[in-house]
Amino acid sequence: MTLYWLPLGAGGARVVRWSGACYETMSARREHRAPRDLYHCALAVGEYVIEMAPVWSLREPHRGVVAEGPVGLRWLGRSALFRYEVRRWRHGRIPDAAFAVGGPVPLSTDPELAARLLALVPSFPTATWGRDELGTGDMWNSNSLISWLLTRAGYPAGDVPLPVGGRAPGWSAGRVVALTGGSRGPVRPGSEHDN
Repeated sequence: MTLYWLPLGAGGARVVRWSGACYETMSARREHRAPRDLYHCALAVGEYVIEMAPVWSLREPHRGVVAEGPVGLRWLGRSALFRYEVRRWRHGRIPDAAFAVGGPVPLSTDPELAARLLALVPSFPTATWGRDELGTGDMWNSNSLISWLLTRAGYPAGDVPLPVGGRAPGWSAGRVVALTGGSRGPVRPGSEHDN
């Protein structure tokens, strides 16, 4: 299993980069700290790529979609413009992999762990992207997907290193939901993964 930390908005997604910068500026002011770089992640597991992305981001018919969820507000998810998809894509690709900061991060070569993780992908809770519907104190997003899968499969997601000076909003949400089933749990203050 290999993790890729991708700068938010890498590959020319200006709207994503701009909205992420606005979000981080507001978060930093509220928390009385300096803004940091934001990252999202994707995971390669053997011949599969696991990621969460807008449903409209790729037109390839066989991209391993196993679930969909709403973006922003649950009712907006009726439109494809406001839906994300969870992909377990055999022989897939990570579109922004060339932008991965620090390069690929190897996590494990355990085939049983990989098999458990791959089997879990369709059961990922499809809460609203960008919200905290599950009461974790952190938003739900692509980082939540990867940390939820790693935690549920038995990998210590809290030990995954983040690029220096960066944050991965949503990472804590995935871990908390994986460990508690969605009930509010402790989010470690000061963790570089947390909000």
